[in-house]
Amino acid sequence: MTKKKQASTEPVVVVVGGGIAGALVAKVLQSHAQLVLIDPKEYFEITWAELRCKVEPKFAERSLIKHRNYLNKIRIITSYATGITGNKVLTSDGGSISFDYLVITTGHTNSNSRILKDRIQEFRQDKQKIESAKSILIIGGGPTGVELAGEISTDFPNKKIILVHKGPRLLEFISPKASQKTLDWLISKKVEVLLNQSVDLSNNNEGFYLTSNGEKITSDCHFVCVGKPIGSNWLSNSDLKDNLDLKGRLMVDRNLRVKGFKNVFAAGDITDIPEIKQGYLAQRHAMVVVKNIKMLIKGINENKLGKYNAASSPPAIVSLGRNCGVAQFPCFAIIGWLPGFIKSNDLFVGKTRKLMGLKD
Repeated sequence: MTKKKQASTEPVVVVVGGGIAGALVAKVLQSHAQLVLIDPKEYFEITWAELRCKVEPKFAERSLIKHRNYLNKIRIITSYATGITGNKVLTSDGGSISFDYLVITTGHTNSNSRILKDRIQEFRQDKQKIESAKSILIIGGGPTGVELAGEISTDFPNKKIILVHKGPRLLEFISPKASQKTLDWLISKKVEVLLNQSVDLSNNNEGFYLTSNGEKITSDCHFVCVGKPIGSNWLSNSDLKDNLDLKGRLMVDRNLRVKGFKNVFAAGDITDIPEIKQGYLAQRHAMVVVKNIKMLIKGINENKLGKYNAASSPPAIVSLGRNCGVAQFPCFAIIGWLPGFIKSNDLFVGKTRKLMGLKD
């Protein structure tokens, strides 16, 4: 007579969102609880390598990682989360998943493919788009637009690149001095930069674009590199709807618990933590969440939970092609080979893969 398998008494931790914060939480906690990851994609993307992949699609073979390659002890649900009611997460495939602890890490919305091989094909199409164009319009002068201009101007120096930004300076989250250094670098690479202007894409006609200042731009193709919406729309009719601020971010306490909830945490770009949104800060959020859930599982007093201190002036590095970069530190800014050596060559992909327990 065979023994009947007993139901697990481990608590259930549900992680919604498979970006850098959610992937790391799931990776570390999978040996400490029953883990469920809900993510519409079958893979984890190292997003700060995205612009390199547009000029070198093969790079995506390292920066895109199937969830199952680093998560071997958990249940993975490839679906969208659509709501939360009580202690259950609802999914677009009709599922209802119960939890003891919930971690929300849905960051920003995007329209990228849900299948890894199709995502790589998107990068191949982007490269073909760049290769076939004589002139390229980039809309947005934040880190995404600036890094894309850097990648294209480095790998395709003969392309005409026009970068349009609605603000008075590039990279407005760093100091004016670092911003000016970046502008000077782009100009040295023959990138045309138009500030205090926007582009109405609804009026573009056969390669002609009109800016808000009435300036006409001719370009064979364009890339939109503006901020993406916060990925919290699915919470607007859920039990957490009153915990969203005016920008759609989840309001969290020092323990990274959603305010008013003892067992619901949030990490990454979806939180209202007053700091710039960067991948390594999302990783810090994730480790505080991991620490606190492990403590709660062990029954440790809540007063001893770990606290997250917002980074007031965190360092920031923006890549400018493969060998150069601009770095903002608390007391100074620098541009050139040193920031490039720190970040631009590998874009921290090897370091991130190691963090996820993978060989490079």
